[in-house]
Formats: sequence, C-alpha cells, structure tokens
Amino acid sequence: MEHHEIVIIGGGPAGLALALELHTLGLKDVVVLERELEAGGVPRHCGHFGFGIDNKNRFLTGPKFAIKLRELAEGLDIRTGTTVLEFTLRGTMRLHSASGISEMSATRIILATGTRESSRAARLIGGNRLSGVMNTGTFQQLVYIKHQKPFSNPVIIGSEWVSFSNLLTCRHAKIKPVCLITENANLDAPSYFGIGARLAFGVPTKRSTKLVSINGHEKVESVEVETNGHRETIACDGVIISGKFRSENALYSSGFIEQINTAPLTTESYRSSKPNIYAVGNVLGHLETAGACMLQGRKLAAMIATEFK
Repeated sequence: MEHHEIVIIGGGPAGLALALELHTLGLKDVVVLERELEAGGVPRHCGHFGFGIDNKNRFLTGPKFAIKLRELAEGLDIRTGTTVLEFTLRGTMRLHSASGISEMSATRIILATGTRESSRAARLIGGNRLSGVMNTGTFQQLVYIKHQKPFSNPVIIGSEWVSFSNLLTCRHAKIKPVCLITENANLDAPSYFGIGARLAFGVPTKRSTKLVSINGHEKVESVEVETNGHRETIACDGVIISGKFRSENALYSSGFIEQINTAPLTTESYRSSKPNIYAVGNVLGHLETAGACMLQGRKLAAMIATEFK
C-alpha cells in the first residue's frame, strides 16, 4: 500500500493552491487525487471572465485560469482520473483509477472536494423526467467543453450569482432564455443583476415564483409555475436548475467525520473531528470564488508546514 505524508482529495483551485504552497514550503511528499481527467476544478467550464490567477485581476476566463493553474502545478504529483471511493475502518482510502482498485494511506488528508448544486429531486420539483433538464455545471460543460447546444429557449431556476452566469453561457451558445425564476421576493444576487438580465440580455426575472412541474413527452416542452397562488404554463425546451449549493459530502456522509448540514465540521485551522483530516475551500459549505479558495489553501499549507518543524 502506498503511504504519503499529505494527500489532497480534489484538484480544483483550493487543492492545487494548497499543493503548490506546500511544495514551496519544502513539503515534497504530497499527492493530489482528482476524479476528473483534467485538474482545475469548476473554472474549466466557466467560459466567462472574472478569474484572476493572482487573486487581484479578473481578466481571465475560467478555462484560461484553469490552464494557468495546471501550468503552475506542473511537476507535482497530481493523479487525475482517480476517484476516492471511501475511507476504510483503518482510516486508509480506497481508490479507483484506470489501473483498478487500490488503497492509499496518509499522515494527513485534506478534503478539497468542493460543492455542487442541489438537484431537482432535492428541490421536490415534480413532472416528467425529460432530456434538457440540467444544473449549471452540466450546462457549462456541454457548451464550453463539448461545444453542444442542448436547447434553444430554456428557463433558468435560481437567482444567485451562478444563476445569472448562465446568461453569459447562453449568449456564447446563441441560446435565448425565456426567463429567470426565483422563489424569493428579492434576488440572491445584487438587485442590479435583474436589471442587467432584462436590459442586456432581454431576459425577464420572475420573483416570488415557484417551479411546480416540468412537462413534456420525450423532451421539455413547458414548465408550470406558481406566483402568489396563481399558476401558469411557460413554453420552453429546457430547464437550468442553479444554485442552492451543498458540500460534496459523498466521502463522509456516512458519519466518518462530524458534519454541520452537509459540510465538514472544522476548527478555525480547518481541522475536522478526526485530527489527521482537514477540509478547505467550498467543501466547507460557503460558496467562495476561485481566488478565495486559493487563499484558503495557502493559509492551510502554512499551518501544516509549521507542524512539520
């Protein structure tokens, strides 16, 4: 069985920044395990601007940001296409990769597995199971990575920053959203986002509106919504379900470490209920920018480095 001083689970901004800083501080026995075939995390399929490798400027698109991250991390032990299946009773990790199932142990393990949007099922949205219903991450991957146009006139569910980022992805793919729907009376994003959606993109925002069901036969044909007790049917050919992020907790949901909601319960030094397991970045349950996650990774690296002195 392989053993390493530090294993980082997740090769997004937090995990890569952590590994880079540990290397700079002289800790060389560090392995990053990334389930995707390419490191870089969510920014890989965020084609809009707003990313800055030095956390100061915002002139990079997500894919270019991810490329620069990978370039900086070149030479580190980053194992892509490697999924951590579970922690064993001995505290080791069971891995799956192209070479099969294996086990790995580490003196310190850092969870940097990030976050994910709440699913349709978690939101109790009724209706038929149809093609054309997806979250923001899937939509961005289809557009920016696979260069597909999954629909022409979708509705967007949610009013967080990420919900409005779908407008940029739609514009890139020449997709015209019908409207953006939120259950809240006010937007989760700043109010001027709603003004921008209408004036710059021609997309109205429907507030205090709940998605009741998604209708169609083989693909989406319409949605039923309810606004202040009044129901209406809106024609569309797709639904983008965005926001309401949850920590990616598949590895510890069975109670391996203590949680608060779906996030690991940690101290101010990012240490979990098990002294050798830490958590950093968006897995902590607070959706942060890529730059903020990188800063957290560097901060944790400095803390861990002092423990080796």
